[in-house]
Amino acid sequence: MHSKALAPEYQGALTKMSVNSSLTDVLAEGVRHLREAELSGSQQEVARCGLAVAEAHRRLGNVTEADLAWKASYRSARSAGDLGAMAWALWSGGTLARQRGELRLAFRLLGLAADMGKRGGDIVARGYSLAGLAETGRIQGDYRTVAALHEQLLAEARARGEARHTVWALEGIAQIHRNTGSLDTALTMFEEAAELAGNADDRRGRAWALRGMADIISLRDGDPERALALLTEAELTCREMNLSSALAYNHKMRANVLFRAGRYEEAREMYEEALAEFRAMTEPRGEALSRLGLVKSLARLGRDRNDTAADLHELRRTLSRIGLLNARDMVDKAYAELGVAPVDGDTGKESGDTDEESGRR
Repeated sequence: MHSKALAPEYQGALTKMSVNSSLTDVLAEGVRHLREAELSGSQQEVARCGLAVAEAHRRLGNVTEADLAWKASYRSARSAGDLGAMAWALWSGGTLARQRGELRLAFRLLGLAADMGKRGGDIVARGYSLAGLAETGRIQGDYRTVAALHEQLLAEARARGEARHTVWALEGIAQIHRNTGSLDTALTMFEEAAELAGNADDRRGRAWALRGMADIISLRDGDPERALALLTEAELTCREMNLSSALAYNHKMRANVLFRAGRYEEAREMYEEALAEFRAMTEPRGEALSRLGLVKSLARLGRDRNDTAADLHELRRTLSRIGLLNARDMVDKAYAELGVAPVDGDTGKESGDTDEESGRR
């Protein structure tokens, strides 16, 4: 039996905030309570309220403000000697680092967070940090290393009846199955995640699950209209909750669906919209994936092959620098798909059409 979804990152005076609260509301309440905590002199409360401020900023795409906020939260937690609050601040910083494409930093901060959560006896902070490590490895394409950790975290979440964490794990495992070609299994798991999220009133989790379902339905069944309908439902939640990153990835998936359906001009427009959204929040992973889709759309619309080859070469270097191994393989496949010759020693080997965006948001 699963409980209703909770938001353990909303702490201190913000514990009553719902997982479905608008991020602008969370930010406003977080800033208000943070000021009150600073006046009271309670460093522990400053740390807890500062965490909510950091997470709201991160999810709204305000990366500079988020970076300042999680570090301030950590300093206050350290002053108070609160190991659990220190773990949560490190988790927020590690999650931000992954969002910014700084995967090495993400691994380091999330590892420290997991250790700090264990030392402080905060099993939820430790669980979220381990989940962050698993997600970072999955995004990088290291499925062999993190698949078992995903399964372990799913079993633990089910045992504790934690709906939100169960949804996260289901979506992560589903993404691995999708990227390794087991589309039927992936769809089943995304559907379970969507149902569980709906029953637990986890609107954000359901929006991401719907996006995963749309991807499989477009890819496996060739049913763009059903896929677009699912994305429209998910987009409504993203807009109502001000989920900037989730909305941008929703738009990129909409562009993917349109591209697969041969609707290249519509796909081009949607990739451009997603690209602008990712650039606004300084999210290089989403930006690079949107650029790849845009290059492919323009090529289908008749763009010069030399310009296409130059853009693909630049993208491959960008994705290699970020460390997105499977996303880099997507560029290699694009050479063959578009009939473009690789430049300057690019391999051009074929791989699966991976798409790495689900997980903890």
